[in-house]
Amino acid sequence: MTDGHQAGEIRIEVQTAYLPDQSEPEESRYLFSYTISIHNEGALPAQLLTRRWLITDANGKVQEVRGDGVVGEQPKIPPGKMHRYSSGAVLETPVGTMEGSYGMISDDGDQFEAAIPRFRLAVPGILN
Repeated sequence: MTDGHQAGEIRIEVQTAYLPDQSEPEESRYLFSYTISIHNEGALPAQLLTRRWLITDANGKVQEVRGDGVVGEQPKIPPGKMHRYSSGAVLETPVGTMEGSYGMISDDGDQFEAAIPRFRLAVPGILN
């Protein structure tokens, strides 16, 4: 056990939106935006190094996305602060889910994973 971060000290909130103007349902192309807020509730600054996403559509098709940072950044988040960014996803179905994790490192060199809880992407009214 280290004095560095525990995964629970990074809290992640998500807001999603369907983008009808950029979607083409007749071509099985549904675009969604999501805004992620990453809150550092730990005692040390933490930097986001990598991301890993699992994107699942209603047909059960899973895409795995891995990469460095988020939207071209590797933000360093001071204690008590948060970093917010927006991005998007394309699904072949009007409903799907995303989940994953961020690879983080705290100022004391402790590397850890911050889990991104599963969230739903859905065309409004589709799930009544």
